[in-house]
Amino acid sequence: MPEQPLLIIDAIGRKCPIPIILLAGRLRDVPIGSVIAVTADDPAAQADIPAWCRMKRHTFVTEVPLRRGSAFHIRRMY
Repeated sequence: MPEQPLLIIDAIGRKCPIPIILLAGRLRDVPIGSVIAVTADDPAAQADIPAWCRMKRHTFVTEVPLRRGSAFHIRRMY
């Protein structure tokens, strides 16, 4: 079972890059080492969110399938 996120950002119905923009804007709302989740149903999020994590040196934890879309869990590293 994945670690429960401290913050969930709802980006269902929003097209990329909006889920990443929302994530970047809210990442500092959680302490370093904590998990934040972005819910998204845009198929591009499946590749874009892990790629953003690699580029920004945060850890992509997991993708949790939802009834609509997925919850993408990211660990803030700095």
